[in-house]
Amino acid sequence: MRDKKVLLTSKSPRRRKLMQRIVPRERIVFIDSDIQEYRRKNEGAEAFCLRMAEEKIIDAWNKYQGRSSDIGAVVGADTVILFRGKIFGQPEDSDEAIRILKQLSGQCHEVITGVAVIFPGLHRFTTFVVKSKVWMHNLSMETIKDYVVTGEPLDKAGAYAIQGKGRRLVAKYEGSYSNIVGLPVDELRRVLNCLQ
Repeated sequence: MRDKKVLLTSKSPRRRKLMQRIVPRERIVFIDSDIQEYRRKNEGAEAFCLRMAEEKIIDAWNKYQGRSSDIGAVVGADTVILFRGKIFGQPEDSDEAIRILKQLSGQCHEVITGVAVIFPGLHRFTTFVVKSKVWMHNLSMETIKDYVVTGEPLDKAGAYAIQGKGRRLVAKYEGSYSNIVGLPVDELRRVLNCLQ
């Protein structure tokens, strides 16, 4: 495993960068996933994230064109925001981003990431969920609109990026910072180290 590559299925530049804190860049293979992300009826946030992560790794593994023996692990992740029973993914447009941020303003929400990992050579598979809490400042409509017009929220779960301009919207957080960004680094490192 130590000399093998890790296949990360993600379009997110944030996840790709975070993965490089675990595995050297030259040992990472990046493959985009084209799965349709939709919630099943009565599907909870954790179950949804885990199902999406699993579907992503299956999609990536099927797309991989190299030698399967070169890959030590295939990793997929999905992140959502949970607020008062509502699940927020990436907003479809600026109007939805504004609506999401209005709801999160002055409140605490959970950031939930489901991660799935396949170890092809070991015939092993594992999943886990990491949760963090984020408290937002009370946001004026002007602040929200000024942020949304930057375009940053449009590809972020919950319509903000704590590592970007969105950090000024956040009052405080509890738990894994990298999880809020999109990939729980410490937890994934433990899994990759332990299950090899």
